[in-house]
Amino acid sequence: MTLTKTTCPYCGVGCGVLAGADGTIKGDPDHPANFGRLCSKGSALGETIDLDGRLLHPIVHGQKANWDTALDLVAQKFSDAIAEHGPDSVAFYASGQLLTEDYYVANKLMKGFIGSANIDTNSRLCMASSVAGHKRAFGTDTVPGCYEDLEEADLIVLVGSNLAWCHPVLYQRIAAAKADRPQMKIVNIDPRRTATSELCDLHLQISPDSDIALFNGLLAHLSDHRKIDVNYTEAHVNELPEAIVASRLTSLSATGLTDSELRNFFELWADTEKVVTVYSQGVNQSDCGTDKVNSILNCHLATGRIGKPGMGPFSVTGQPNAMGGREVGGLSNMLVNHLELGNPDHRAAVQEFWQSPTICTAQGLKAVELFEACASGQIKALWVMSTNPAVSLPNADGVAAAIRNVPFVVTSDIMGKTDTNDLAHVCLPATGWGEKNGTVTNSERRVSRQRAFLPTAGEAKPDWEIICNVARRMGYGSAFAFKSPADVFAEYLALDAATTHFSRDLDLSQFAGLDYETLDPAQWPRNGKRFFADGQFYHPDGKAKMIPVVQPKLTKPRFELNTGRNRDQWHTMTRTGKSPRLGSHLAEPYLEIHPQDAMAINARIGDLIRVKGEYGQSILRALITPRIAPGQLFAPMHWTRQQVGAGTVNSLTEPTTDPISGQPALKSVSVAAEVFRAKWYGFLVSSQKLSPSTPYAAIARTKTGWQAEVAGRHRPEDWETEARSLIEKTDGEAAVFEDKQRNLVRIAFSNHGKIQALFFASTKPVLLSRTESISVIGREQSALPALAGRPPSDQPDSGAIVCSCFSVGRNTLLNALDAGASTVSDLGHATNAGTNCGSCKPELAALIAKAKTPMAAE
Repeated sequence: MTLTKTTCPYCGVGCGVLAGADGTIKGDPDHPANFGRLCSKGSALGETIDLDGRLLHPIVHGQKANWDTALDLVAQKFSDAIAEHGPDSVAFYASGQLLTEDYYVANKLMKGFIGSANIDTNSRLCMASSVAGHKRAFGTDTVPGCYEDLEEADLIVLVGSNLAWCHPVLYQRIAAAKADRPQMKIVNIDPRRTATSELCDLHLQISPDSDIALFNGLLAHLSDHRKIDVNYTEAHVNELPEAIVASRLTSLSATGLTDSELRNFFELWADTEKVVTVYSQGVNQSDCGTDKVNSILNCHLATGRIGKPGMGPFSVTGQPNAMGGREVGGLSNMLVNHLELGNPDHRAAVQEFWQSPTICTAQGLKAVELFEACASGQIKALWVMSTNPAVSLPNADGVAAAIRNVPFVVTSDIMGKTDTNDLAHVCLPATGWGEKNGTVTNSERRVSRQRAFLPTAGEAKPDWEIICNVARRMGYGSAFAFKSPADVFAEYLALDAATTHFSRDLDLSQFAGLDYETLDPAQWPRNGKRFFADGQFYHPDGKAKMIPVVQPKLTKPRFELNTGRNRDQWHTMTRTGKSPRLGSHLAEPYLEIHPQDAMAINARIGDLIRVKGEYGQSILRALITPRIAPGQLFAPMHWTRQQVGAGTVNSLTEPTTDPISGQPALKSVSVAAEVFRAKWYGFLVSSQKLSPSTPYAAIARTKTGWQAEVAGRHRPEDWETEARSLIEKTDGEAAVFEDKQRNLVRIAFSNHGKIQALFFASTKPVLLSRTESISVIGREQSALPALAGRPPSDQPDSGAIVCSCFSVGRNTLLNALDAGASTVSDLGHATNAGTNCGSCKPELAALIAKAKTPMAAE
């Protein structure tokens, strides 16, 4: 089997992958982002490339259509809206899942030919505050450092970043560096104790949104203890005195940390020259996210710890091509090639190069504003590309209603059923990862090729080609006559070359003249190049700016909800949800709640919790843990209306945004919480697809079909009828066992002697071996042992899955510990856990620590 060099489509680490058409997936040992490492998601990519659920042909008003009909309609509807209501009546909403070539042509069409800047992207939800902070400090959106800095640093500070779960390969690089140099120190700043905390020398469990107070305190400490690099700041930095004055205006009590914790952190940072501060969504996703970013940048600028090996601020992006989108102007307040939309000379240069009839003159609608404009009726035609805003945006229920209000909605997607596609008038089938050709840029500015290794599915087309086909039908043919993504990339490079007289960081000259097909991963402006080591920045005077920032006043609601991600899932699970082993780790939406708070609302392990916010509500499974602080809650955002009845977390989040970046504050929302008192709880496994309509339902793929956790408000009159209603199709014979005294119901459906489905119900959350019940499906077996809900006595129960790569359960790991294993390495030798991607190593370490202190709380 020939393996193709390509790039992982998940987070912004940008790992190289060797992929085969048979589903073979390996890490690329030659790729400088990962050197062969892959996380659990990347390792399971081969399980996500099937055609189940794929959108394979255009759909117009719910009916299959041909491409000409669909494209003609899209072009006509957009042209009509522009003619009648003006260019600002239409909008594109794009995605960090698009390749740079896709982004480029979409941006060109909207800004240079339609003449509006109403093109934004889900990257607005990820890193817009970092962009704004960079531009305020540096004069341009520049990530200064490289991944090598993580290995060369003597101190790494992780802020608002669960790197172990969200960027696992970078975490593994840091873990390997610390193993080689145990004197390296790692600090984790996060309101939760996460898997990342297990590697750290110091965990600062700060109050939510108090990052500015912490880093202002650090800046004041640097000033008080003469740790400012006076020579550097005098030569290269403006507004140092003003930033120091502002840093003293906030009480450090806002952080919720002790004097000892603050002193330890300040002294460690001040006394360690080689410091890298890595930050992610916990910083960016805030209504003061830009100021948070600048509070971090201020400390690095004040000490000159930037642009040199092993030191600097480092924004790690959440999506595979968030950086590529930034390069080609994918945000509504940007122009292509890191040029400034607000600069008339820049606009004129781009218009001249494109030979376009117009050019946008003002920034367009940012993501949250865009969908508010959909709700108000301003947007008459909307094109959503490769994303699912009806789930991923804050106030998701309101966003779904807003999309429904738009007269004409078109989506480009790989999947047939998504929450957003369900609202569209036209759905266009796009090629998926494995079928696409183009480039992506990772968090360290490294451009890599994504290459096709699969045939195109059905009638799907690449996004760039779909956009060009519409542009030509709108009358812009000659400007969109690209024949391949290589043609698009060549124009992108040519525009870069044509605008070199403008002072900016982007420099793609090293790619000019190279063979697109054999392009090796490379950073701009050249490999290993760091920015700002020479003290030269991109403000007109060549200096950086320190930004005086002040910690906003924090309120303390009864419950404050923090949202985030799971180790083995990606965004809204249209891809990772296909992999049974990825779903086996955490198969339903959950709510982390502190034991004190659980006691206060009378919640027990396994209970369902109804969480209510101003904009909506969700029902989530209680996960009672001291990892979360009292008064705080945490829930992952992955589940959609396709998988859950009432567990969409962004139904709770509010459309509050940072006033500078427009990034929504997805990390902090005031909510109420109460136990959801169901009359019955159920667990269902089946070889057939499930479609429960119960008040609570969470569906997941399994190795033998499907599973669902369900709960109802009313006891069914007939349990067999209820069970059959939860399965899309079942004609099997039912064996029903009901123990009314114990309030237990167990039903097995068999077809030709094989178990087709199992259903378990009780007045309390159902306790049984889910792994065993899943394995029974499709097996020739009588009903009674299948309904035992536990393995036979000669087969041990492996327990809840911890290692997804090898399906190693908790009980298996505990048995290995009982047998003498005492280290993560020992567990790997005994069970294989942690020996592939390593993403579960923090959980293995936590399990070992708990075994050593058996009285510790779960």
